[in-house]
Amino acid sequence: MTGPKSSDRPLSEAYDVALLDLDGVVYIGHRPVPAAAESLAKARAAGQRLAFVTNNASRTPSAVAALLTEVGVPASADDVVTSAQAAARLLAERLPAGAKVLVVGGMGLRQALYARGLRPVSTAAEGPAAVVQGYDPRLSYGLIAEGAAAVRNGALFVGSNGDLTIPGGEGPPQPGNGSLLKVISTATGVEPVVTGKPERPLHHESVIRTGARRPLVVGDRLDTDIEGARNGGADSLLVLTGVTDALTALTAPPHRRPDYLAPDLTGLLVPHPGTREEDGGHRCADWTARREGERVELSGDGDPYDGLRALAAASWRDETSPSPEALSVALGRLGLG
Repeated sequence: MTGPKSSDRPLSEAYDVALLDLDGVVYIGHRPVPAAAESLAKARAAGQRLAFVTNNASRTPSAVAALLTEVGVPASADDVVTSAQAAARLLAERLPAGAKVLVVGGMGLRQALYARGLRPVSTAAEGPAAVVQGYDPRLSYGLIAEGAAAVRNGALFVGSNGDLTIPGGEGPPQPGNGSLLKVISTATGVEPVVTGKPERPLHHESVIRTGARRPLVVGDRLDTDIEGARNGGADSLLVLTGVTDALTALTAPPHRRPDYLAPDLTGLLVPHPGTREEDGGHRCADWTARREGERVELSGDGDPYDGLRALAAASWRDETSPSPEALSVALGRLGLG
């Protein structure tokens, strides 16, 4: 990948379904991200369908839809795709109907299993064929121990997602399901099959549920959203409203480089100019980025995100990136440092 992709049409017209991450993209905690609700309403009006795709297995689709509606984005349970649903599909494909599955998690996982004709249980003594673990803030040591006992007895071990941390609201990040999975895997020596982003099962579930022909993954995290899109063979839009800043995007390894860059969800509503090599540099609109080894220089004027695209093309021309210090100076010119 030598630089961001171009689109002569707004992305809401170029892609039939937007597969949207939630926290950091549509809302942060229970607060709407600025411009998100208005942008998604306009994308829908342009004919793009929206699906809200989350690694969080603790909430049911109905609960997620209610939160979306609360922040100004009307949604139904059918618009939501969760890692719990992806885990339930994987288990239903591997186990007979009515099989017992020990749930180390909350109601989101139990509901997803019921929907797939599987039987949630809570103890190893019930002889479950599988253990599925998903994030639940009320998860008890006793339930984790039951899960470990069942895995030691030979049960298939599935994790809804491997996120090591989750947003901590106003405070630092908190332990996520990936950290909790390590308790059972360390105790048993068995690694789980993970279904959430960036692994393919959740993307596959999203495409099946939406019937997407040309999906666009929209997210704020390189290690889940963007890498997950690449694993699923889909294009991606990185928005800078969540955990990833411009410098982190420019220094991303090849498998985590987005196809499009935007400040927020208004990026769905506009064309995205391409970059081209010109006079020894990479040009986007009125900006040119020139790179020599770890050094990079930016010249020009205009939309700062055109400058960011030029910098991305220069930074991504091979597997190594310019120095963070040089990129920080260039981003300072754009007001993105």
